Amino acid sequence: MLYLQRNGEPLRSYPVALGPVPRGHKMQQGDERTPEGHYVLDFKNASSRFYKSIRISYPSPRDRLRASELGVDPGGDIMIHGQPDLSRQSLAGVQLFNWTNGCIAVTNEQMDEIWELVPLGTPIEIRP
Repeated sequence: MLYLQRNGEPLRSYPVALGPVPRGHKMQQGDERTPEGHYVLDFKNASSRFYKSIRISYPSPRDRLRASELGVDPGGDIMIHGQPDLSRQSLAGVQLFNWTNGCIAVTNEQMDEIWELVPLGTPIEIRP
């Protein structure tokens, strides 16, 4: 679940789709995990290949250091985003399973709401 809060009070909640490996911190590019920890929402893209996206500031300096110590690329471009353009295909089942490469996906309607409610610089805490 994605929970929006304002001044520590619950504002909204949304069911999400993650990657096929939803538990455990992202360690490297291609592991299909969502990073866990504290980040910032730092860029909005109204023209992403999914319906709108807001970038999460992964990898942090700590993530980069960990990846360097392991000799791997930490990856990046982790987003909160809407649905893929499936043209005429039904989107009804898309939120029923984890299908992203580590991003956090919501419905397009939910993404519109998040887009309006969340300014750049908003902190995000991602928990398992």
